[in-house]
Amino acid sequence: MRFAHLRRPESDSLALAVIDAAGATLVSDLVDPAPATLQHLIDGGDTLLDAVRAAHERGQAPVHALDGFSYAAAVLAPPVVLAVGLNYAAHSSELGLKTDTAPTVFTLWPNSLAGHEQTTSWPRALSESVDYEAELGVVIGTAAKDVAVEDALDHVWGYTVVNDITARDIQFAEAQWSRCKSFDGFSPTGPVVVTADEIPDPQDLHIWAVVDGHTVQDATTGQMVRTVATLIAHLSRSLTLLPGTLISTGSPGGAGYSRDPQIFLRDRSTVTVGIDGIGELTTHCRILD
Repeated sequence: MRFAHLRRPESDSLALAVIDAAGATLVSDLVDPAPATLQHLIDGGDTLLDAVRAAHERGQAPVHALDGFSYAAAVLAPPVVLAVGLNYAAHSSELGLKTDTAPTVFTLWPNSLAGHEQTTSWPRALSESVDYEAELGVVIGTAAKDVAVEDALDHVWGYTVVNDITARDIQFAEAQWSRCKSFDGFSPTGPVVVTADEIPDPQDLHIWAVVDGHTVQDATTGQMVRTVATLIAHLSRSLTLLPGTLISTGSPGGAGYSRDPQIFLRDRSTVTVGIDGIGELTTHCRILD
């Protein structure tokens, strides 16, 4: 199943919805009481998900056209957003950085989360070297602590698309990476979270990015240095991965910083990152003078 947080143009309130080829079915029309957000649905466990699935399959709830809604972030208020750097050899090489024996892990701040087709803006005085990064996002479903690699995917609730937007000049000027990747709106996610049963192998997905009509990243998740299962197992050794945790698993080669000439996101740029089986996530850019 595919879930999204939707907003009607005339309202600030959000609705959790099931998305399919026919349109959007509000979860509030499927079960009562209804989970208001994806986090509430995850916290309800398999029992609640199964109830939503069964009600949706009965096909008795109204279906709404998607053009009547806008998207909020697919993940709204996760316990934490953990990001993994240098997890594709091509990306590490193009940035001139070494992939260490352990994953490079940092956090993204919640203000950075944004939705599909939203506009992300930043001051020109703060950075004119803002880059794109297509990434597979992993949403944890059940608490994971000291899990083995072979059991790690059992803890995954679903997958989404992340654009790990990055101010490269700040990234290379500071010892940590959280700030350069956590400006307001710098972590678009979505449009949907796809339940794990629809992604049998997270290491067999085409991943790409298009900036202003030009394909700039084109790879597969099979090129990860460390698999999704390996990352979950590693992270779970030092902390309990709580339900709803979002893990952004790294970006393939093709970053704008490494190109000759360099490609950075400009005022009015449009960037779309996508992953087969999940969807395409579009962000509009504005640079403020």
